[in-house]
Amino acid sequence: MTVLSALAKAYDRLPDAPPYGFSSEKIGFVISLNEDGSVAGVIDWREGEGKKARPRLMLVPQPVKRTAGIAPNFLWDKTSYALGVTAGEGKRTAEEHAAFVKLHLDRICDAEDAGLQALALFLQKWSPEQFAPPLWPEEAKDQNVVFALESERRSHGFLHERPAAKALWAGLSGAGGADAQICLVTGAAGPVARLHPSIKGVWGAQSSGAALVSFNLDAFTSYGHEQGDNAPVSEAAAFAYTTALNRFLERDSGHRIQIGDASTVFWADAADVEAAQESEAIFSLFFDDGALTDEEKRAEEKTSTRKIGIKLDQIRQGMPLADIEPKLTRGVRFFVLGLAPNAARLSVRFYFEDDFGQVTANYQKYLSDMHIEPPPRDGVPPLWRYLLETAVLGKRENVTPNLAGEWMRAILAGADFPLTLMSSVLTRIRADGEVNALRAGILKAMLIRNYKMEAPVALDPDNTNRGYLLGRLFALYEEIQRAALGGKVNATIKDKFYGSASATPRKVFAVLESGSANHLAKVRKTSPGREVNLQRALQGIMNVMTPSDDPARDPFPVSLTAQEQAFFGLGYHHQRSDFFKKTTETASEGQDA
Repeated sequence: MTVLSALAKAYDRLPDAPPYGFSSEKIGFVISLNEDGSVAGVIDWREGEGKKARPRLMLVPQPVKRTAGIAPNFLWDKTSYALGVTAGEGKRTAEEHAAFVKLHLDRICDAEDAGLQALALFLQKWSPEQFAPPLWPEEAKDQNVVFALESERRSHGFLHERPAAKALWAGLSGAGGADAQICLVTGAAGPVARLHPSIKGVWGAQSSGAALVSFNLDAFTSYGHEQGDNAPVSEAAAFAYTTALNRFLERDSGHRIQIGDASTVFWADAADVEAAQESEAIFSLFFDDGALTDEEKRAEEKTSTRKIGIKLDQIRQGMPLADIEPKLTRGVRFFVLGLAPNAARLSVRFYFEDDFGQVTANYQKYLSDMHIEPPPRDGVPPLWRYLLETAVLGKRENVTPNLAGEWMRAILAGADFPLTLMSSVLTRIRADGEVNALRAGILKAMLIRNYKMEAPVALDPDNTNRGYLLGRLFALYEEIQRAALGGKVNATIKDKFYGSASATPRKVFAVLESGSANHLAKVRKTSPGREVNLQRALQGIMNVMTPSDDPARDPFPVSLTAQEQAFFGLGYHHQRSDFFKKTTETASEGQDA
């Protein structure tokens, strides 16, 4: 199923899907009118107070597609159009307001509805100079506004909700359509959408919205077809897929997570609506436990939320989904779409579709490949946390472009990880010398998945990979240095030599070996028992590096491959963690005594 057809189908199962021709838009103020067109009041429709006040979503006639021209919306708009008032310089505000007035006077002057007549009278009398406090607050400037008839506001709501307004809008939205063609999405005949509605809510994209499908260059004019005619999608299908996608991209929708620069939306399709909703709730926590909405966080004690948490823990422990919840493995089709900004358009970073059972199995495989001992302190890290380990200064904006989308797609499909992932991690380790559980987990997963190599989860004294052994030896030299200097070391050999030791060991390890001998001599004077243990550990590693059956083996090669550098980091992390564990256990035993 294509992206557009899947989204169009998802529109049909939205719990409160707006009808064709309507859209949920952010409205800040309501202008209430008397029958004679005078202003009865200006109502602040925003949520919150002060600087935290933000517009509320309201179902209004679908907005027009604005590019460079002037195009007013019907029965609502921002104040520059509706009132001719803006907080900025407003070079063409007068033209925008004139277009708004002309559209409505042409359409509603002959209407018999009292609310529409009141709006027509208001527009005939209104001038921007009338916008002044206290009736008109400064905060209303550049907000979207709607209109209401004060005498019937509580019973008939807003003007665009009145039956006469809906009937008029139905005629306007269906007018001017092109000749019917076969829709590429639905396969049914219908008028083609010349311009598709904008997609809003993609991180980094234009706040006014961006296009997922668009044709606006001469190069796209083929066989006389212009804009939407190049790929005929009916107006109904364009409305359906954009409405569903905009709904999924809304804040706290429960259908989106941010993966690097990719705004990722997901949804399920199943005959059993409850199974679809449950699979969506579980998936939302796969890659980001912080994806819970504020309302869901407040409801953590509810039985349904606890059940989701229990099932998530069972999945992360490796239990088959068929044993946890059999209904989620039967007929639940799952879709994941990653979008990134690209000027006025959107880039599709990835699109994935499969059964939820397979999605879960691939997620478990990802967890298994990434598992490392000792594990990260805060449990299963979200994917964005791993991505920060690949970025300069650990900043999200420095994550390599496309990396997040490529990695997410590989996880969902159970495929090889992008090679840029390992190179990015190795580069960051060489730069800052930091080898933590997250970076070690990435290196281990790359070795297993991409290079089909066996990589240990925890310290493996019998592992003979020379990169792994050199990493262990480097960690041992660092521990000897710490022991000699009493543990109070501002900078260890890791800060100075890690990068060169992991890439060109022959140049470095001779120097480290000499320095280690001096440090061991100091340890022998202060703690003979500790020196014996360190000597044993050193001899144990060297025995594996130069086995008796191959005494000529060079323990310090000129250079290490990328895979061996990954093993180096893994060996260093395992050995360093083992020393820390033993130190902690010794301190604990001393306290117990």
